[in-house]
Amino acid sequence: MSYLSTEPAEHQRPDVYSVSQLNRRARQLLEAHFPLLWVEGEISNISFPASGHWYFVLKDETAQVRCAMFKMRNGLVGFRPKNGQHVLIRCRVGLYENRGDFQLIAEHMEEAGHGALQKQFDALKAKLHGEGLFDDKHKKALPALPERIGIVTSPTGAAIHDILTVLKRRFPAIPVTIYPCPVQGAEAATAIASAIQLANRDNRCDVLIVGRGGGSIEDLWSFNEETVAREIFASKIPVVSAVGHEVDFTIADFVADMRAATPSAAGEILSPDARELHADFNMLRRQLERSLLRAIRSRQQQVDHLYKRLRHPGERLQQNRQRLIFLRSRLDRQMTAEQSLRRSRLNDVVSRLHRNHPSNRLLQYREQNRSLQLRLTRAINHLLQQKQARWKNAAQLLNSVSPLQTLGRGYAILTDEQKHVIRKVATVTAGDKISATLTDGELLCRIDEIKLTTENEKI
Repeated sequence: MSYLSTEPAEHQRPDVYSVSQLNRRARQLLEAHFPLLWVEGEISNISFPASGHWYFVLKDETAQVRCAMFKMRNGLVGFRPKNGQHVLIRCRVGLYENRGDFQLIAEHMEEAGHGALQKQFDALKAKLHGEGLFDDKHKKALPALPERIGIVTSPTGAAIHDILTVLKRRFPAIPVTIYPCPVQGAEAATAIASAIQLANRDNRCDVLIVGRGGGSIEDLWSFNEETVAREIFASKIPVVSAVGHEVDFTIADFVADMRAATPSAAGEILSPDARELHADFNMLRRQLERSLLRAIRSRQQQVDHLYKRLRHPGERLQQNRQRLIFLRSRLDRQMTAEQSLRRSRLNDVVSRLHRNHPSNRLLQYREQNRSLQLRLTRAINHLLQQKQARWKNAAQLLNSVSPLQTLGRGYAILTDEQKHVIRKVATVTAGDKISATLTDGELLCRIDEIKLTTENEKI
């Protein structure tokens, strides 16, 4: 049996959560609405239980939060954290349901100072790379032998001492201009950028060294600032970046036209070795001396050869006179032979002209015409005789087969009224009119009776 409730609707009980349901729902909401995030703070109350997990509190000046980092993740951390250490963690937001404690589940941990700077470094590097500031097409060529080197660095640091020592040892003749500026601290980046601008305004140097000695990442950070990077990129003067030690890399190294591993290396790159130049000069001088000696010997041989060929002008004139006499004699012979040849050709032409004179040609044509007329007359007469003989033979043959000859022997040609030749009696009937053609005329007849010839009678 069921009963209807008579209690008003506003007094019906709402949904009721158990504590477990509430904590589970809260955990689900936190995990769904907070993505993987970074949190920075100071470690406190850290513990390392036998399970291998880490449990600690992360706090700042005004708040704190419980954190846990499980064994499979903390094994990847490169250091052992301790109380009071400032760290940066990548974590998920969660809730420990059994106690209802809000907590962070750490996935990654690094020391806060170095990690934050590294993130800034990577972000700026990616930004400038995307803008093309690192592209090789923007790199300017360094001078082979600088006329003046500008150095942007601290005037009291180790870097300037190292660079000047190298230049003095390798090539002390290169003048140097120092653009002093702090290379460490809050104002260092602005000062470095201003020094690069000043060097470009002076336009006294044809290459710049921008750098400092070694140090921590914080000490070198001025050369990772965007202002310094953009000023190096905008410089009209080629820039060599020389920051820290060989393992240190800064944003300035990527933007500069060339990176030197150390300040001393920058001095090595920009200064030729005076001893090597002196050795090269001596080698080139010896090569030039040998080339000059070879050239002089070659010219001497040419002079000796020409001297041997040189003869007295009188001898040359006598030789030319003899040659002129020989050429004149040969010319006379050639002219005589040519005249004889031309005269023979002229006589031949005259003879041919006489033979081809119009009067002579007319006589020839007249004789040819007379001969051709005689031949034509004989041919026509012969042809007429042949045609007459053939005509007589044809007439005799035609006369021999002519119907008139048959009629002359007493025969007649019978035709009906339509002038058809009557060959058989079967083609006519009694009473038909027929015609009988004789040698001297035609008879008109009527058929009274038809008599057929029997086979015996035919025979």
